[in-house]
Amino acid sequence: MQVLGIDPGTATMGFGVVAVAGTTLVPVTYGVIRTPASQPPAQRLAAIYRDLQELLRRYQPQAMAVERLFLQKNRSSALHVGQARGVALLAAAQAGLPVHEYAPHEVKQAVVGYGRASKVQVQRMVQALLGLARPPVPDDAADALAVAVCCLHAQTSAWAGTGAPGRGGSRSLPAGGAAPFQRGAIR
Repeated sequence: MQVLGIDPGTATMGFGVVAVAGTTLVPVTYGVIRTPASQPPAQRLAAIYRDLQELLRRYQPQAMAVERLFLQKNRSSALHVGQARGVALLAAAQAGLPVHEYAPHEVKQAVVGYGRASKVQVQRMVQALLGLARPPVPDDAADALAVAVCCLHAQTSAWAGTGAPGRGGSRSLPAGGAAPFQRGAIR
């Protein structure tokens, strides 16, 4: 099974594709989709949509996992995140993919074992679980990988009987690491 994890945002949307084979987590690709603040909102959302379509076409995941929007103090920021999240949901629906949604504390609990883990703790645990040489950066990409790992933990039996994610084992990346995704507004 292969899952595309999404950490929604308009300026920076994190993505990460993780596959599971037996009890092994395999990072496929990860990064961010960036849109310039100088562009009108509709153009930014269109660019995100195009890049998501390309990710779906190229990696053909069996599911999408999206971080659920949490209540933010800044309403404007929440609105922009919600719009980007909607674009991701639309891309998944048009591709016929099931979408799994997880609250930030659920992702942290599944990946780190503590629902209030810091961004650094999430980055380091994702590094360990996926056998990466370095913690994934930026943190938006690490969060997206964590969402994908959370989904795989919830949707597969990769860790059946172990009681915790990561105890099923992970392996190092193939030579050269995860294939970077480069196209359009993705940096």
